[in-house]
This record gives sequence, structure tokens and C-alpha cells, in this order.
Amino acid sequence: MKLTVNGTAQQIVACDLAAALVELGYGPDARVATAINETFVPAGQRARHALSDGDRLEILAPRQGG
Repeated sequence: MKLTVNGTAQQIVACDLAAALVELGYGPDARVATAINETFVPAGQRARHALSDGDRLEILAPRQGG
């Protein structure tokens, strides 16, 4: 399936958001914020959130610094 991930086209085989994060290299316990088509998806709902061809996925990770 084709998704846009943080503005870049990606081909993935995952069917849900949790599996997509693992496939994209974030791991099952990644501390990131996610949104599909500009709608926030809480971490507890990622495994139940089905993906569709053409979805726009945004992944945001916290950074340290000062």
C-alpha cells in the first residue's frame, strides 16, 4: 500500500498503524506521536487503526536539547 509518511511517499505492507511503525523502523515501543490524515491517533489505538491506500501518516518524536 502507498502512504505518505512525513511528506515522503512510502510503500508498506502493514495494514494497521502499529505494524506500519514497526515496518518503518520505529519498533513496537516507540515513543512517538502519530496522526493519520491530520487526526491524532493515541498509542493505545494504533493496533486497531486500519490504514488505507493513500493515507497521510505523520510521525513526531520528542527531542532533547536546550
